[in-house]
Amino acid sequence: MQLTDKINDATARTNLAVDCTQLIDDHVSAKTGLSGMALKTAYKVIKGLGTDYIPAAINRLLPETLTALNPIWVEGLQQGDPVDYLTQNSDRTADIILSATDARIEKNGGGFVGSSYKQLRKSIKRDVVEAVPGLAKIIDKHAS
Repeated sequence: MQLTDKINDATARTNLAVDCTQLIDDHVSAKTGLSGMALKTAYKVIKGLGTDYIPAAINRLLPETLTALNPIWVEGLQQGDPVDYLTQNSDRTADIILSATDARIEKNGGGFVGSSYKQLRKSIKRDVVEAVPGLAKIIDKHAS
């Protein structure tokens, strides 16, 4: 099964974006320290752009992200459990996700969101790696 098959269904895509938004909300709220404060501040400003800004942005990123993730997802299916496989390969999974995001930011240019992303990009990888297990479960939920 291709992950990209799921994005053709508008309801599934919206639900996937909502679940990913909740994962991000939970992850950001759990951050501590100076880097956590910087991430929380940027995230609060971005969320201030509109109540549906984050889910809509995720929805826009899903085609590229799921297309990029599909090969590693298929590898996981071949191994028997794609959730465990993505989790065990969380560093590689994070690189795949971030490469799709990097390409989108590069394509669409700057603005506050783009400049915030670029400033936080180095520390964001660690956050994405930490979020991979939750993301893998969300993808599995919606891919089933």
